[in-house]
Amino acid sequence: MTPLRVVLLKPSKYTAAGPVERFRKGFMPASTLHHIRSMTPPEVEGRPVTVEIIDEYIETDLRYLDALRPERCSLLALVGVQSHQMHRALDLAALARSNGVRHCIIGGPHAITCDTTEVQNRGVSFALSEAELIWPRILCDAIAGELQPVYGTEQRWQSELDPPVLIPPGRSLLRRYFIPMLGIYPARGCPYNCNFCSVVKIAGHRIRSQPVETTVQSVIAARQAGAKMMVFTTDNFNKYPDARPLLERLIETKMSMPFFVQCDAQVSRDEEFIDLLARAGCIQMFVGVESFSRKTLHAARKHHNDPSQYEEIIRHCRKHGIATHFSTIIGFPDQDENDIHENLAELRRMQPVFTSIWILTPTPGTDQYDDFMAADWIDEKNLDRFDGTTLVWRHPRLSRKQLEDFLFRGMRDFYNVPDLVSKALFHPSSPRFALQGRAVDLGYGLFNRLMVNRRQHPLSGGFGHVKRDGVAEYLPLRKKVFGIEQLQLARSLKLVNPSDQRLYAFAAAAK
Repeated sequence: MTPLRVVLLKPSKYTAAGPVERFRKGFMPASTLHHIRSMTPPEVEGRPVTVEIIDEYIETDLRYLDALRPERCSLLALVGVQSHQMHRALDLAALARSNGVRHCIIGGPHAITCDTTEVQNRGVSFALSEAELIWPRILCDAIAGELQPVYGTEQRWQSELDPPVLIPPGRSLLRRYFIPMLGIYPARGCPYNCNFCSVVKIAGHRIRSQPVETTVQSVIAARQAGAKMMVFTTDNFNKYPDARPLLERLIETKMSMPFFVQCDAQVSRDEEFIDLLARAGCIQMFVGVESFSRKTLHAARKHHNDPSQYEEIIRHCRKHGIATHFSTIIGFPDQDENDIHENLAELRRMQPVFTSIWILTPTPGTDQYDDFMAADWIDEKNLDRFDGTTLVWRHPRLSRKQLEDFLFRGMRDFYNVPDLVSKALFHPSSPRFALQGRAVDLGYGLFNRLMVNRRQHPLSGGFGHVKRDGVAEYLPLRKKVFGIEQLQLARSLKLVNPSDQRLYAFAAAAK
């Protein structure tokens, strides 16, 4: 019996109207690919199912496009597609359709939060909810011979999470990243209501946890497959109700698997939790500090951040051998040049081990996007630019060039060579993972400096010269299949399901 051949593909992005970004080595594995792979049964309705995984960021030539043909692909699923990746996803779907692939579907943050009717009913389907709610039906429909135009209109989120244990990638795929690293989702959802963030629109306010033992068994499977590090991709890991039981189980298993987490700034109040993280194997903590101004933070509805506590996070983490990674945003509406100078100077003075700097981008689907659209502030019409590295709206005091210069200069100054060497040699690290920790400290710092000197954002991918394709090669096909040259800026989708509304219940009150 002919199998249903599923290709799961994480698309890259175009550099505005230029070539697609692709790199010889990737930094962060695409967690969604392996999560959906693990949800895919080996057989559906008596028909065998095969799965091929493609992370477009790590492909070094164009041979992987051969997978978008009927002999290798019955169903193409473009997963985790953000707004700045939508054009690329549409083009790959159009290419697959033109090659004779019968079934294509696009899912991820943009499809979940934004109106896609402009390109619906043209042979490519769209997933408007979490995959767990619709993936089995999509597989069954593909076997039956026809996908629905959209899936997930009835409900955006699961009430409870009960995914299978992760099926990790093989060693050959893991070796294509800087570090053989894998991401796992212990929980989803965020209790906060920051106006610039799409997480609450993608996963809801209520934090939903998968069983602790599922996470533990996934970590064990990843270790056995050759992974050397883990990333728990849950937002606000310190607010995850089962975080402590999970960390205690990891300590019990004695796996010695170093990992990264993301915490909110309130972790500064819980040194005991930071100690537990360190004993479980945490070597890096990512914190979205965003700004050093309470006024700016309140305007963005990030009320839970207190800049006076940021140094406490660094102090506690340093004490327990965890590197801190502070992410900050420049270009908030109330900022001018002096404000950004002061923010970047304060960031460097505090000396977290790592930093990431982003230009404020009104991400489609967020409250900030809706507000900026209503005020007619957004003057960039190409979604490819909505990636946090360029200004896409009319800032009252700052130009695009000024903000891009601030971004790259700020990161270059932060990752200066003396500081890199000093941190790598003298920053306290976990005794169990001292070698891995110092290698990450120095390697990632040097990588940041290299990318910034090229005026490329370090978290956009990896580096290296590879064969790439560009927008111009796909425009005729995009016009033929979807009838557009460029997507319009979409309106945000509203919640219609009462269950979803309950998961998002206090959002309106928090505004």
